[in-house]
Amino acid sequence: MSADDETGGSGAGEARAPRVDHGVHTDPAALVEFSSAAEHEHAASTPSGAVTGYQARRTLPFGVESRRQFRRRRTHLVLGLAVTIPMLLVLAFELGSDSPERESGGFIDLATVSAPNFVVVTLLVSGSFLLPMIVALFFGDTVASEASWSSLKYLLAIPIPRLRLLRQKALVAGALSVLALTVLPGVALLAGVIWYGADAAISPTGESASFGISVVNLLLAVVYIVVQLSWVAGVAMFLSVSTDAPLGAVGGAVLATIISLMLDQITALGDLRTVLPTHHSTAWTDLLAAEVDWSAMATGAFTSLCFATVFGILAARVFARKDVTS
Repeated sequence: MSADDETGGSGAGEARAPRVDHGVHTDPAALVEFSSAAEHEHAASTPSGAVTGYQARRTLPFGVESRRQFRRRRTHLVLGLAVTIPMLLVLAFELGSDSPERESGGFIDLATVSAPNFVVVTLLVSGSFLLPMIVALFFGDTVASEASWSSLKYLLAIPIPRLRLLRQKALVAGALSVLALTVLPGVALLAGVIWYGADAAISPTGESASFGISVVNLLLAVVYIVVQLSWVAGVAMFLSVSTDAPLGAVGGAVLATIISLMLDQITALGDLRTVLPTHHSTAWTDLLAAEVDWSAMATGAFTSLCFATVFGILAARVFARKDVTS
């Protein structure tokens, strides 16, 4: 039985009542407006098929990426470690203050003389392993973590140009590294002022500098440390785009630091050790002398920047050609 029979039937020539779909807007004026907007959007679309208004230079803004990375737990742990280390050193010096083996003439023995001396010791103690590890963590984890989460391919599908993505990731990793490398001596200076006083800095050779001058010198020392560790950033970034395992990228950069430090201890290498990126890692201590010798710091900064440039170019080359499937 047909629908017409069920409803009482209707003649072939009889006009049927129009069906109204309550889910569709039937206002003629609205339909005209929608059609006009669709034609305008179609006309304004780019030849590549990109969404109207898309601009590659506006993808992955620095603020968005920095907020993403700052909310990560590893960022909180690193910054927490930077705050904790000076406190642990204060506790260690307080517990060992009565040791009879003190006063041998080194920086460690002068750590409790003043706040600037305490900052110097903090940087010396953490400079061999902790500071390179911080830089390696931020740069080695930045791209490899996206690959391990299978989110890298979606970022590229937005689309974010590969070199822009790599640049933005590197800028944010650099900003976080500078923040951590600044927090550590900053907290150490504050703790030193509280426990040891804002007195003049004294070097192992007996030279002294006022508190104000020593703080300026320590600021320059932090700047040098940031530049000197740029080679770790380059190696870590290269490893980060070469593997999908963040731990492998971070561990590889830390391992490179350890190997460089080991080779630097082999005196048989002679002048070849000067090309090692860690050979001038403590050259910033020259700033504590009455007459500053800038040659070692200049050489160390130049060597590190050369390593950073080479590995940065390699990272960009590898990432631009990489078949991203994760």
